[in-house]
Amino acid sequence: MPHPPTNGFEERLHESLQCSTLNFPTVHVGKHQHVYVCGDPAGSVYFVQSGQIKLLMLSPEGKECLLAIHTPGDTFGELCLTGSSPRQETATAMEDTTLKRIPCAQFFLHLADNSLIEGFVRYLATRVGVQQQIISHLITVDSEHRLGQTLLLLAHKLGQPDPLSTRIEHKITHEELAEMVGTTRPRITAFMLEFRALGLIEITPEHYLVIKEKKLSDYLGRVRSDVRGFLADRKALPPKLSKIEQTELRRQRKLAS
Repeated sequence: MPHPPTNGFEERLHESLQCSTLNFPTVHVGKHQHVYVCGDPAGSVYFVQSGQIKLLMLSPEGKECLLAIHTPGDTFGELCLTGSSPRQETATAMEDTTLKRIPCAQFFLHLADNSLIEGFVRYLATRVGVQQQIISHLITVDSEHRLGQTLLLLAHKLGQPDPLSTRIEHKITHEELAEMVGTTRPRITAFMLEFRALGLIEITPEHYLVIKEKKLSDYLGRVRSDVRGFLADRKALPPKLSKIEQTELRRQRKLAS
C-alpha cells in the first residue's frame, strides 16, 4: 500500500513554523507519555518535529484501536478545528518526541499568511483517502491480508530503505499491530511466523523488522488472484496452499455461497 504524496506540504509547514513570528510553543514529550487523552479539551493542532506519536481510541469495553502513527512532518489533533468538542482519541509518544503546539485560533491565520491553506486541504484529503481504504479493508479483506497491507504501510511510514528491503528500527509490538489490524495478538503472532517462513519478512539480530516489500506485495496479489481462480473452477482445496491461502479461500467461498 503506497504512501500517497502530499505535494511537499509537510516541508513547507515545517519551514514556515521555523520562521514564524508568532513563536508557537515547543512541547517535549517523553516515551509513553500522553500529549492528550480522550475527553481533554481540544484547543490546539500539533506538528511533529521529531519522534513518533500514536493515536488510540477506546471502546466502551476498554478495547484499543490504533488509528494512526505520526512521524516528523505530520500534524495531528486537527479535529479541534471543528469546534469546542473534547478530544475523541488519546495521543501518546512512542519515543521521546518534540512537537510544535499551534492554538486553533492561530492555525488558519498561520496557513493563510504562508499560502498553505490549499496544501493543508490536500494533505487532509490524502489522509481521508488512506483512512477510507483502511475502513473498507476491515470489511472486504481478511486479517492476514490486512496485516500484510499494514506492514507495507508501516514500511513506507517508518522504514529505512535497504538494497532489497525496508528496515523498521522502531519496535512495533504484536499488540500494536493487532490494534491496527483489528484482530487478536495471538493471531498476529501466527501470521508473522507464517510471513517469516515464506521469506516475506525477517527479524535482524538487533530485533529490527525487515520487510521485503516487493515480495510481500507480490504475494498478497498472487494469493487473491489464485483464490479467484480456484473459486471460478470450484475445485477442491489444494493441499499445497499455505495456511494463509487456505484461510482466504475458505472465506471467499463462504462469501460466494
